Amino acid sequence: MAIRMYGGAAAAVYAPLDPVSRAEQVERRLTDAIVLGLVPTDHQLPGEAELSRLLGVSTVTVREALRVMRESGLIETRRGRKGGSFVLESQESAVGRVVERLLAMSTTSLRDLGDRYAALSGAAARLAAQRATEVEVERLRRRHRQVVDATDEPGRRRAESHLQIEIAAVAQSPLLFREEVTMQAEIGPLLWLGAGHEDVHDITVDRAGELADSIAAGDGDKARTLTEERIALWTAHLVELRLQELDR
Repeated sequence: MAIRMYGGAAAAVYAPLDPVSRAEQVERRLTDAIVLGLVPTDHQLPGEAELSRLLGVSTVTVREALRVMRESGLIETRRGRKGGSFVLESQESAVGRVVERLLAMSTTSLRDLGDRYAALSGAAARLAAQRATEVEVERLRRRHRQVVDATDEPGRRRAESHLQIEIAAVAQSPLLFREEVTMQAEIGPLLWLGAGHEDVHDITVDRAGELADSIAAGDGDKARTLTEERIALWTAHLVELRLQELDR
């Protein structure tokens, strides 16, 4: 079947997994895509054989991952000629799975994750400022407006994700773009738990506007600094969220 991509960030959903990946990694990849809105409600996932080919795992592994997702209420299986696995409307179960992963990580691991992502995205922002064309700057401004206009946590998570993907694309570095896509596929939803919170989002919206302006002005150092500051803020909130969840 033809695979529909809902924006450039959706490329992260079907990027190949590590050859030793297991069912849990497949389940995480697809769950993360649902959390970010990269796979929309009522969207049909590729069939087991196609998912197996795209992700580089066995059909048995894919089947087990889909079973867990069905039991978690993330997808449903429909029978018949137009049957298959379809994404359900509620994101509560998907977010709950990501929170479980958050609780399993140490504070040190979370901070290391944030540092890695800040280094990658900061480098992409610096290059984007050096290489962006007028057309690409306008695309970034549209992504920024989506961040500003987002009214709920799923929308904020999705908008921030798409903005970062767009910056990586504007950097015109295939390597950095692949790394951005890979990191969003593997750890993005953890970071976006911090970015999507209302208090944090209100602060980072202004930073996103400054970031777009700095890229338009060709100020690579400022673009990198703003990106690193935004990610540091998300990471700090993520650490705080983990401690709050543990206290409960």
